[in-house]
Amino acid sequence: MTAQLDVTVAHRPVLGSTMAYREAGSAPVTALFLHGNPTSSYIWRNILPHVAPVAHCVAPDLIGFGQSDKPDIDYRFADHVRYLDAFIAASGVASAYLVAQDWGSALAFELAARRPEFVRGLAFMEFIRPMPSWDDFDEGRDPAVRELFRGFRTPGLGERMVMEENLFIEAVLPGGIVRKLRDEEMAAYRSPFPTPASRRAVWRLPNELPIEGRPTDVHGLLEAAHAALAASRYPKLLFVGDPGALVRPAFAEAFAGRLRNCLLVPLGPGRHYLQEDHPDQIGRSVADWIVQSELNAAAAA
Repeated sequence: MTAQLDVTVAHRPVLGSTMAYREAGSAPVTALFLHGNPTSSYIWRNILPHVAPVAHCVAPDLIGFGQSDKPDIDYRFADHVRYLDAFIAASGVASAYLVAQDWGSALAFELAARRPEFVRGLAFMEFIRPMPSWDDFDEGRDPAVRELFRGFRTPGLGERMVMEENLFIEAVLPGGIVRKLRDEEMAAYRSPFPTPASRRAVWRLPNELPIEGRPTDVHGLLEAAHAALAASRYPKLLFVGDPGALVRPAFAEAFAGRLRNCLLVPLGPGRHYLQEDHPDQIGRSVADWIVQSELNAAAAA
């Protein structure tokens, strides 16, 4: 595995709070890495060194996650959009390759729909999409997982499960990884959330999943974002694990086939947090894809 050379952690003032971010590389083009729930930029730690030679890598901790502050906000999807926009503006990034997973993918899709000129390319995995019914959640293969997430969305029960019992960190995270996390890795994932109150952002996001048309605002935003994704022409890279979780191999193949300029990269055994099982393959693939995309763009200019 590539050593974590020249990866630094810094903090930036954003909307009256502070957002942390990992940074590596000094190439002219930028790659913006967006994590999901309940992780942080830490999940990209073994991927950034592969990409840093070809791109200026920036991986923020979403507000309420990692080393970023936990202000008194609702932590709805719209809040994350607002804070990410402010972080990008404060960072002075004019365009970027987006590399995203889970809720990071939803943020990437929404950003790309609203600001297509910002996006040089999009690499994504285990992505969020509007789901017409609960049968579409993990393609209906694991009733226990569906019931767990139904519990997360049940008032009173969800707060107890996520905020008091810390099930997202202690069960969902390790259950979404094929290998067993080392003690120091679990400690890194636990450390941002030492108290029930500190886990509010983790609880909120499963309640934001657009299932059966609810929440209506998130459903509408992501429906429009997916329509824009389908119409877009920028280069795309879709990673898929087997069996996957939100995104199964057969679904990924069909989804990639409906997009313009999209390469599908099967990673082998993997569930939801593919960065933990395949960091080297993801990192090398993203780096090669950025180089080729820049060459293609230069040739077309």
